[in-house]
Amino acid sequence: MPLAKDLLHPTLEEERRRHKKKRLVQSPNSYFMDVKCPGCYKITTVFSHAQTVVLCVGCSTVLCQPTGGKARLTEGCSFRRKQH
Repeated sequence: MPLAKDLLHPTLEEERRRHKKKRLVQSPNSYFMDVKCPGCYKITTVFSHAQTVVLCVGCSTVLCQPTGGKARLTEGCSFRRKQH
């Protein structure tokens, strides 16, 4: 009796939903991102799960605030996920 799904070749969607330690190849859920300040347009590198308030270097406005998990970006801030 064959299995209903292939365990050696899971789909990308199945891998994303799994716990980071139980994936076929372990990989973290966190990442770094470049955040652009809406006021002075300076770019700051921010960790996705930052646990402190991140301020802009140029105009010292709040770029993101910590939550229980991922950091919440301030409205108007644009971001780009960094490639490793």
